[in-house]
Amino acid sequence: MSAKSRAAAVSVASNSCLVLLKLAVGMFSGSVSIISEAIHSANDLLAAVIAWISVRTSDKAADREHPYGHGKIEGVSGAIEALLIVVAAVWIIVEAVKRIRHGGEVEHLGAGTAVMAVSVVVNILVSRHLFKVAKQEDSLALEADAHHLSTDVYTSLGVACGLAVVWGWRAWTNGSTALDIVDPIAAIAVALFILKIGVDLTKSAVGHLLDRGLPESELEVIRGILGRHPAVLESHSLRTRKSGSQRHIDVHVTMSGDATLAASHAAVREIEDAVRIALPPAHVVIHVDPIDVLPPERRPGRTP
Repeated sequence: MSAKSRAAAVSVASNSCLVLLKLAVGMFSGSVSIISEAIHSANDLLAAVIAWISVRTSDKAADREHPYGHGKIEGVSGAIEALLIVVAAVWIIVEAVKRIRHGGEVEHLGAGTAVMAVSVVVNILVSRHLFKVAKQEDSLALEADAHHLSTDVYTSLGVACGLAVVWGWRAWTNGSTALDIVDPIAAIAVALFILKIGVDLTKSAVGHLLDRGLPESELEVIRGILGRHPAVLESHSLRTRKSGSQRHIDVHVTMSGDATLAASHAAVREIEDAVRIALPPAHVVIHVDPIDVLPPERRPGRTP
């Protein structure tokens, strides 16, 4: 398997274990915040499976039906994962409001706090690994999955703190359940945090699917390469987009009308290779114009 596939498989395994652990302790203790965390982890598990499938598919080579490769599936995966986050947040809020209205006592607080602590440690380790691989492989699907797990770190901490407050209050007051309302309130705080992450991921995924151009920092890299090449007198009509981790770049460059076809071709290959090295992986298409086709006001000097 590729590095992306291995990272996604690790996420699937860790989430599977956490779902079972949280669900068992949540049902045992009656804590809506722990059950909400179990649902959150189940959501993460589904997202991890989607990410695993998408990164394996995006690695496939271009074919007749997909001449630009299969990278767009990572954008679809990111959008689905973002939607799952939003749905999970809404569900948690609904269940927490029901608990506030109808009440309910939380039991076995020690076990609940312990499982949240385990969840925090596991998700810190796995999410860091996913972020690292996502950055190395430029994978939107893995980045979305890493965000899923990083939200789980903060939400688990929030739930653990809420359970600890209830646990401490009962010990201090000899069993009073007056602060049991902290449990659903913690669940709502968790859900609001998850909701924000879901909205941010949705924006990122939609931009990817709509062929948003490369960031300005990468455009500057491309312009710099064009401007430094001695054969390029001027460049224009630069267009960029991404498909998964693959960058697609096309641009028009102006060269001397006296340049031979062989010389122009060699210059284009040098530029393409420089862009691919600076921004891997990249597919670069360059159209060459002779200076004679430029209007007079655009001919003087080099304009990268």
